Amino acid sequence: MKKIVINPVTRANSPFVVEATVANGRVVEARCKCETFRGFEMILQGRDPRDASYLTERVCGICSAAHGTAAAFALEDAAGIRPPHNGNVLRNLILGADLLQNHIRHFYLLGLPDFVRGPDLPPFVPCYQRDMRLSDRVNQEMLNNYYEAFDIARLAHELEALLGAKAPFPHSILAGGSTVAPSADVVMEFKYKLQKINNFINNNMVMDAERLAEAYADYYEIGRRKADLLVFGMFPKDEQDLERYFPFGYVQDGLIRNVKIEAIKEDISNSWYIGKKRLQDPAVDCAEPDRDKDGAYSWVKAPRYNGRAVEGGPLARLWVSGDYRRGISAMDRIMARVRETCIVGSLMDSWLEELRPGEPVYNSFQIPEKAVGVGLTGAFRGPLGHWLRIEKGRIAHYQIITPTAWNMSPRDAQGQPGPMEEALLDTPVADESEPIEINRVIRSFDPCASCSTHVIVPGRPMKEFIVSA
Repeated sequence: MKKIVINPVTRANSPFVVEATVANGRVVEARCKCETFRGFEMILQGRDPRDASYLTERVCGICSAAHGTAAAFALEDAAGIRPPHNGNVLRNLILGADLLQNHIRHFYLLGLPDFVRGPDLPPFVPCYQRDMRLSDRVNQEMLNNYYEAFDIARLAHELEALLGAKAPFPHSILAGGSTVAPSADVVMEFKYKLQKINNFINNNMVMDAERLAEAYADYYEIGRRKADLLVFGMFPKDEQDLERYFPFGYVQDGLIRNVKIEAIKEDISNSWYIGKKRLQDPAVDCAEPDRDKDGAYSWVKAPRYNGRAVEGGPLARLWVSGDYRRGISAMDRIMARVRETCIVGSLMDSWLEELRPGEPVYNSFQIPEKAVGVGLTGAFRGPLGHWLRIEKGRIAHYQIITPTAWNMSPRDAQGQPGPMEEALLDTPVADESEPIEINRVIRSFDPCASCSTHVIVPGRPMKEFIVSA
């Protein structure tokens, strides 16, 4: 038996580590470990509830609009208000632009180097040399698209900035709607840049995914797990939020059921937290960090739905919507992500036509003295939830369950592995010195540990944070 440590997982930073034990050419055990502590729930204590949209966006620079959206939903739920029509459309467009930049960046910049040979220059070297199957011609064409993807992803960020003032961390997502009505020239520029992005997605990205799937068809059988999936709806269809373009859904053994918020709990058995209860209710419970806890191996808690480890992300969303149900595997995750990129790009084009010139983008409201709210949305890697309690007009309790926590959780008290840990089991490894198969399964989830881990102060307990106003 040999233990293989993958670090950094995302090519970008290294708070997230995967340990895989290999025996007889197969992964027999896997552990997902996040090794730095996120402190945002503590940071939010005592603050104005309106700050949550802006502060929680800083949880992650790659999916900041998703956190701003969830925080806005939570405060709207607590205050009993909804945005006007234009405010809802603008928030969908901003979140959609952020999704496009994420999916394009992940497919090309983070995922493709596992399959494509690059030049003998960083960031392509050092790298694994084994199992590169593409012909020289196809390899070079996909490499050319890799370079172009930098410009296209930047264009998506420019879309976000056009409506959100900046990217990442847009300023225009807030409870009550958005901040500024776009002028005609802004809408025209948005439409022009979106068309360029959609052309790249439909003419380049889709073709590259299909060529990848053809050359690596065996990855439809690698990284598999049971069809236990969770989707929080994404993109409200109207300002009343009665229906979403990607609907809510819980998939158990392949069967779709309704989502019940009360079924969501967080198991802290193998996480560096202590609390009165092993199973934490995000609406009321708050665990204390304890880095010295015996047996624990991650700062990520283990979210469970009805006691089950569930996977989220584009594959889960398209399974519930009926747009993709081929299977649950490494290649299925990749193909579903590309398919979702096409769908969202097309939706955004139609949303632009829904903007009503001259109508308001924001509904004002009073912060309640005492209230509770929940904000659930789809994020780029899966379901994102913000739980809020207000007392005396300030934040008294805040909890965030991120997509990374769902997908890359540690084991729970029953020894049930998280979705990524489960997907890695039985993965074939032809050469333990170059475990490229493990990397491909990991990155099929679009891992981003920034949203689950963030703040660490060496040698000091995590008891107090001072945040300037």
